[in-house]
Amino acid sequence: MIESLLNPGNPNARVYALQTQAAADALGLRLQVLTAHSEAGLEAAFRIMVEQRANALLVIADPFFLARREQIVALAASHAIPAIYPFHYFPECGGLMSYGAEIGSLLHQIGTYAGRILKGAKPVDLPIEQNTKYDLVINLKTAKTLSLTVPPSLLARADKVIE
Repeated sequence: MIESLLNPGNPNARVYALQTQAAADALGLRLQVLTAHSEAGLEAAFRIMVEQRANALLVIADPFFLARREQIVALAASHAIPAIYPFHYFPECGGLMSYGAEIGSLLHQIGTYAGRILKGAKPVDLPIEQNTKYDLVINLKTAKTLSLTVPPSLLARADKVIE
């Protein structure tokens, strides 16, 4: 069982849940979406994961989760649940791995858009752009603690490996 953790208060929660389920279905994986929007909700979600013997956890990008990354990483570690996170901040504080948009690239895009608007461009006329830079960060210390072997091919693709 793969668990996905999302914040129901996020305006994109429904879209995230549908996209995650579609990806799991395409891979033939059984997925359960759990929600949390408070610290107590995080504790409850991890209790469910333990009861259902979760094999892995996918944490969906959300400001609430980012702000509570240390709590989430600690809960995953204490229950020995391998988890993948949306931002490099999670493995930097002990999480297993992250794959997500490179924050510097996103901030550059935001700054470029803001600059164009301040110079008179109408927001409706600006093209929609998607991020093209993603970071893969792997924490080998955490992998070792979880008794996981990270394939060399994955390590070679990583933008950062924490040893």
